[in-house]
Amino acid sequence: MSGSRRVQRVLPAAVLAAIVLGDLLSGRGQSLIGLLTMPPLLAATALGRRATVGYGLLALLAAVLIGVYDGQFAEGRLLAQSIRLVGVTLATVLAVGACTLRVRRDTHLAQLRTEAAANRAALRTAETLQLGLLGPPPEVDWLTTAVRYLPAGRHAQVGGDWYDAFGLPDGTTMLVIGDVAGHDAPAAATMAQVRGMLRAIASSAADSPATVLSTVDQVLADLDLHTLVTVAVATVSRDRDGTATVCWSNAGHPPPVLRCADGRVQLLDRPPERLLGVAPDVARSDHELSLHPGDTLLFYTDGLVERRTAPLDAGFAWLLQAVQAHGQGSLDQLCDELLAELGGRVDDDVALLAVRHPGVQPGLR
Repeated sequence: MSGSRRVQRVLPAAVLAAIVLGDLLSGRGQSLIGLLTMPPLLAATALGRRATVGYGLLALLAAVLIGVYDGQFAEGRLLAQSIRLVGVTLATVLAVGACTLRVRRDTHLAQLRTEAAANRAALRTAETLQLGLLGPPPEVDWLTTAVRYLPAGRHAQVGGDWYDAFGLPDGTTMLVIGDVAGHDAPAAATMAQVRGMLRAIASSAADSPATVLSTVDQVLADLDLHTLVTVAVATVSRDRDGTATVCWSNAGHPPPVLRCADGRVQLLDRPPERLLGVAPDVARSDHELSLHPGDTLLFYTDGLVERRTAPLDAGFAWLLQAVQAHGQGSLDQLCDELLAELGGRVDDDVALLAVRHPGVQPGLR
């Protein structure tokens, strides 16, 4: 117990004793009975209801005894003394009411602190488990990469968001960002299955991203895995002129963002195609663009741009502005700034995968 807390607990008794002693020392002609309203009020600020009631009764008893000692119950003074006693009684009632409210408030605050600590622990556990499922940050031979994962503050559970980057047998690099529906252990387990399945299919039969997505979708149907998955897949191959070619296909996932080395930013939105788990025989499309030295690609899950209080277009507009503002630094700085602008709490999990064509741009990582 702190020193100030100890002072608060003994203060009502000290005040009560001081008032009684002061009245006795001042002589029979003086009366300090009115000050006896203080001990129960002081008790209400630091002690429980029983102690507050106890100090109120002690104050009332002291008022009676002091009144007798000072002759306050003599004829002509009885009314004034009775008013003083009523005042002490009312002060006690008020003190008990105030104490009750304070105890309830303190109990509620303690409960909130306990729940907040439990939620923080659950979030740390969920983040650790999710990162364990995702594995170490992906590294590829020639692209600069950065990844981040931020769990949703209102779920405190593992989820279905994931990122991945790996080399293919033909020398190209595959980039993946995806999201399995749900925020629970089954969603995380399905995410791990789909992630491994996509890696195996892409590595064993390297083909276009659209073909990889179609094959994964068909396997999900063959295995009778009833789940919905949004995913964007891209391959990056180096060209002889120093540029790179990006080929990507998108199954219902938020479109990637391209930030060119000169600062121009664009959303790589194309006609939407169905997410996995709906119609495995649907035709899927590939799209291509050139990636120049210093250009940055950002893949992300919907938790980065979706807000319950704003339309999706507003989220995309914010993202483009933020990438333009912070994209000139390192990829780690870009990811950290994007998450920092979210304020630390999000409605849905957020996974980020940022890649950059390495060049001679000054200050770029």
